[in-house]
Amino acid sequence: MSLHIFAAIVTHHGTAANNRAETDGNITTLQKLIWHGRVHTTVSAEAIRFALRRRLAEHEETNRSWDETGPKPANTWRDPSFSKWAEGESYIDDDLLGFMSAEAAKEDGSDTATPAGVDEKAGKGKKARAKGTATIRRSPLEVTRAISLVPYGGDVTFNAASPGATPSAQKQGTNPVPYGTEVHATRFQYGLALTPGSLRKPERAKLAIEALCALGEVAGNHGRFLFDFSPESLVLRVTHDPAPRLLYVFEPKDRDVDAPTLLARAVAKDVPAGELVVGGAFSQSKTARELASLGATVVPGVREAARLACDAIERQLKEV
Repeated sequence: MSLHIFAAIVTHHGTAANNRAETDGNITTLQKLIWHGRVHTTVSAEAIRFALRRRLAEHEETNRSWDETGPKPANTWRDPSFSKWAEGESYIDDDLLGFMSAEAAKEDGSDTATPAGVDEKAGKGKKARAKGTATIRRSPLEVTRAISLVPYGGDVTFNAASPGATPSAQKQGTNPVPYGTEVHATRFQYGLALTPGSLRKPERAKLAIEALCALGEVAGNHGRFLFDFSPESLVLRVTHDPAPRLLYVFEPKDRDVDAPTLLARAVAKDVPAGELVVGGAFSQSKTARELASLGATVVPGVREAARLACDAIERQLKEV
């Protein structure tokens, strides 16, 4: 049976704003969705993966990187055609996060003339339509969309850029440029799944866990705000069960978080408590203590929880 790693993560509490540079009039908006019948703010999985790639680059060389040194920041590639992957080599981000390279057809079949005397309706003798090519690796590390722990209350701040601060918006005169920003004071929760056996180097699974615990800024396409996206609370599951069974289990409780659904699943033995490693603020809760009594490993620190989970991953990989 394959080894699987699942995680449920809650970030620190902060004020989220302007995480993707989209506007409605002069209001910079947050992404939103309807979650359990209420409006919640959300951050895309791709934004989390983008930030994770930067952390991975601190451990190993990555194929794709973000170059901020030039006049226009842009992605740069060491191997845009993924030829090294085809030769058996692998960058850490290609291995963990997957890739897709699509090329259009060299010749558009719709522009290809049908030879004289050929029956177009019958299709006999018709030249085959040219097709494009794609080089694809499905991401072994799957990340869910992050969703705010509490509903969005509609908070908007009014701001005014000082004269000359934004020349593109300063059409004429010297008056301040007014604008508004949606803000949300919240934590975000998200989850992940990873099968080490799907990696060319299974030991990279441990690097992924360590990097996620050191995740800082996650801001999508634009980041004028600082929001600590590192885990405040963390539940890791190292298992041979292919189903996570712990995604989005956190919920707010007073000024803290709780996970009664996870406890219920552990009591029912759908999630064996012995497979769980709990760390961070949630470890101080009554629910975490009950999980510990059922066999879960519960420690105060997030990094300590990650280390213990990585030790379990290493032991089980050696047994394969």
